Amino acid sequence: MTETLVFRGAQLLGTQSADILVRDGVIAEIGSGVSAAGARVVDVEGLVALPGLVDLHTHLREPGYEASETILSGTRAAAAGGFTAVFAMPNTSPVADSAGVVEQELALGEAAGYATVQPIGAVTVGQKGERLAELGAMATSRANVRVFSDDGFCVWDSLIMRRALEYVKSFGGVIAQHAQDPRLTEGAQMNEGAVSAELGLAGWPAVAEESIIARDVLLAEHVGSRLHVCHLSTAGSVDLIRWAKKRGIAVTAEVTPHHLLLTDELARDYDARFKVNPPLRREEDVLAVREGLADGTIDIVATDHAPHPSESKSCEWQAAANGMVGLESALRVVHQSMVETGLLGWSDVARVMSAAPARIGSLAGHGTPLEVGQPAEFTLYDASVRGTFTQDDLRGRSVNSPYLGRDLPGSVEWTVHRGYATLANGAVVEELAR
Repeated sequence: MTETLVFRGAQLLGTQSADILVRDGVIAEIGSGVSAAGARVVDVEGLVALPGLVDLHTHLREPGYEASETILSGTRAAAAGGFTAVFAMPNTSPVADSAGVVEQELALGEAAGYATVQPIGAVTVGQKGERLAELGAMATSRANVRVFSDDGFCVWDSLIMRRALEYVKSFGGVIAQHAQDPRLTEGAQMNEGAVSAELGLAGWPAVAEESIIARDVLLAEHVGSRLHVCHLSTAGSVDLIRWAKKRGIAVTAEVTPHHLLLTDELARDYDARFKVNPPLRREEDVLAVREGLADGTIDIVATDHAPHPSESKSCEWQAAANGMVGLESALRVVHQSMVETGLLGWSDVARVMSAAPARIGSLAGHGTPLEVGQPAEFTLYDASVRGTFTQDDLRGRSVNSPYLGRDLPGSVEWTVHRGYATLANGAVVEELAR
């Protein structure tokens, strides 16, 4: 039985002040002067209350790559960032391409207790792109998988992509595509453009992403199935998604926090913290994806949290692994890139970082509004402060953050998951009261 909590003076979605009573895992009352016998009262005056954040795109690395991250360490990082649910990508070892592996991930998340862990199943066996994985078995397993992706690899074979879209249509699933033409990106090291030419690094052209998106939205239209585009990063990709939605195609798309803020200019120092897939793009692309998120063309923000051990990043650029950790910094980066710029309000943040990802991933009990009777899944955020992002802000096993040393607004102060605090006064709770 979780303890009864009263959060005093929260700003619901950054607007009116109210007290929130949490009892037995649900929001029992919202109002002024709320009290309950035996309740622990927490003063959160002025903190922005948001529904618990939901990340549709994380790499938790377990099983197989526990030196980089575990489900326990990854969900502790999630709690520190205000997340109450994360979707775990399947590029583990063994690959999450069977019911056994996804059920193992689900159980590890339940044991950890810091966030709901919803496994994503691989589209193809071993993520090799050769034949479909056990999509039906994963869907009917205890993990109830509804999102499938070969993320890290593109489902490049158009026939296999068509068959995957057809298969998941039968149970309301979605294929989440890593849009990258492998032939157009052979040996690529960063965005193709003026900076790559000056640095002498092989370029990663925008068309490698855009051509796959163009193909797949047409396949989704032909099949009448759902497509989700992972980590969209170019202006042209935004235009394609906008066109597809106007045409009535069932496509959704995500953008990462780093593609909302950072550009390929950061590659000039060959600091491998800034090496990522897809690569950081031009300033024009950053502005375009911000506009796309603001006008609803892009549906959600997803972190693509990708931890790596230090030796995979503390090396020359060409040899370094792609990827950045992002759970702990995501809300602060969205605050800077979208809220401070006036492009989104806090209710919009709740939509793109909670309600919409939960809806796309068919995850019940998350993304719900801050209302009486709803599950007690929420975060409390101090939007009034600023600070330098440091290694002390990281709660996972890896430290490959692109924001180290950068000034960012805000601070996540409380995260409440299933009615108990996983983050309290900015510190991850060690003994969960569940």
